[in-house]
Amino acid sequence: MKVHVVRREMTWRRALFALLFAATIAGTLALAGFALSPGGLDALDIVLLVLFAITLPWMIAGLWNAVIGFLIMRFSRNPIAAVVPEAALVRGDEPIVASTAIVLCIRNEAPKRIVRNLEPMLAGLEASGFGHRFHLYVLSDTNDLSVAKLEKARIGELAARWKDRLPATYRRRTVNTGYKAGNIRDFCDRWGADHELAVTLDADSFMTADAILRLVRLMQVNPRLGILQGLVVGLPSTSAFARIFQFGMRLGMRSYTIGSAWWQGDCGPYWGHNAALRLKPFIEHCALPILSMDGAQDRHILSHDQIEAALMRAAGYEVRVLPEENLGWEENPPTLLEFIRRDLRWCQGNMQYWRFLIHPGLAPVSRYQLGLAILMFIGSPAWMAILALTVLLFFFADPSASFMRADAGIALFIWTLLMWFAPKIATSLDILLRPDLRREFGGTARFVANYWIELFYSILLVPVLWFGHTIFLIGLLFGREIGWIGQTRDDHTVPLSLAFRTLWPHTLFGVTALAVLAATKPAAIPYEAFLAAGLAFSVPFAMVTAWPRVGAFCVRVGIGRLPEETAPPAALRALALPAVETAAPMPSLSPV
Repeated sequence: MKVHVVRREMTWRRALFALLFAATIAGTLALAGFALSPGGLDALDIVLLVLFAITLPWMIAGLWNAVIGFLIMRFSRNPIAAVVPEAALVRGDEPIVASTAIVLCIRNEAPKRIVRNLEPMLAGLEASGFGHRFHLYVLSDTNDLSVAKLEKARIGELAARWKDRLPATYRRRTVNTGYKAGNIRDFCDRWGADHELAVTLDADSFMTADAILRLVRLMQVNPRLGILQGLVVGLPSTSAFARIFQFGMRLGMRSYTIGSAWWQGDCGPYWGHNAALRLKPFIEHCALPILSMDGAQDRHILSHDQIEAALMRAAGYEVRVLPEENLGWEENPPTLLEFIRRDLRWCQGNMQYWRFLIHPGLAPVSRYQLGLAILMFIGSPAWMAILALTVLLFFFADPSASFMRADAGIALFIWTLLMWFAPKIATSLDILLRPDLRREFGGTARFVANYWIELFYSILLVPVLWFGHTIFLIGLLFGREIGWIGQTRDDHTVPLSLAFRTLWPHTLFGVTALAVLAATKPAAIPYEAFLAAGLAFSVPFAMVTAWPRVGAFCVRVGIGRLPEETAPPAALRALALPAVETAAPMPSLSPV
């Protein structure tokens, strides 16, 4: 009886979200049509409406997830239990009975950093008294022989130190067939039957023992829970680019994730790391198919995680996300150019999802998630086309003519910005309404200043990514692909020559758009600048945000300050992160 009640409640939650989603799309398009109505809607107006419609799903999903998340954060006695019922059933002192593999996937990474992140976690698991229930597997796909040699030595030393307390196994593949998903599948084939659960880590992941124990306890309390994804936040950084990005990520993720978890329920996301898997159903149901191009050459899925979540749910197991911010951290790219490399790999991976939209047996919510993941990147060329078409319209149009109603156009512009930034606005309001959270972010004055800095940063960053997606997607149509390579995680400068060689198309497009507007319709520049300014200034943006002195200044004055820098957890202190060590003694600007 209880199961039927839960299902009915989840049905009406999803119906409510679908109604809000559809109504908002219809209302926004109606407003856009009205704004374009002077002189009637011609063919160009229709094209602009279609392009705008392509951009809407991602923004509208963010808007309503943020609104729902804000309401839960503000008015629920236990926001976590409101979206993950198992959280109310776990006290935190239950014995660990499940044999759990900790699975770390690496490729051409610095072994010293890997060991640094593992040691505190292993020590915490041993101190809990349940270390014997865990087994660490370091799964390497490293193809750089010099790195592989050092990797084998360092991980071997780690395994030797811990062999009598918590076993560790190192394995390196010489060919990374199937990329990360293939790496995990190889583990499943070799050792998956030896364990009930697995906790997945990426090379840039850090999880505390307490976080791992919490995930395992929640998995133990519900045997139908197939994947439990922890919320991941950014590790304190000394890179200006990463600091500001992670501050914005912190604002956007909490309200969005809580709101989406409220209506997605047991059909949640999987992000591929900092998560717990139930191995038996994962092995049986989540093997990824091999994609082929004309039957001549194998193609493997790059972005494996969402597909695995969809297949797990189709098999009848729950997939949930636990929106707590102390479950794990990740290192984000220290420069714009490194971020673009990672972002384009995601772009290529998400474009592979279209094959699964009609895959038999998937839940409707899973199809929605896959479709939204595709539209996240398809929306990028739509935005760039909107910018190009409106600039061309101003260039060729009669200067005295008006193609948009001023009142409706301004309303549409404000509404679009509100949808775009809704998740960050929602979380920021919640923080400002809670004195303890304001103090954790360094005080009210610093938090508000950082909010506006991040807003300006996002306005510069996002169009650069959108233009990059557009170029890459065009290349993808002609067979261009991006491989799975290691990332440069240490802070470094971006030389002018490299920035210009990478970003000259972005700069040319942005400068041209602003120049045409200045010559034909200067009044439109403040509106079009939200798409064009970031492109025009992409080269200096890439360089300045990578400068070590700028990063050091940001740490010193608290730009992009995270709660982990105000009151560092013991586990993060053990990592001896420069950002934490530098920022920890700094008093807040305001006590509230």
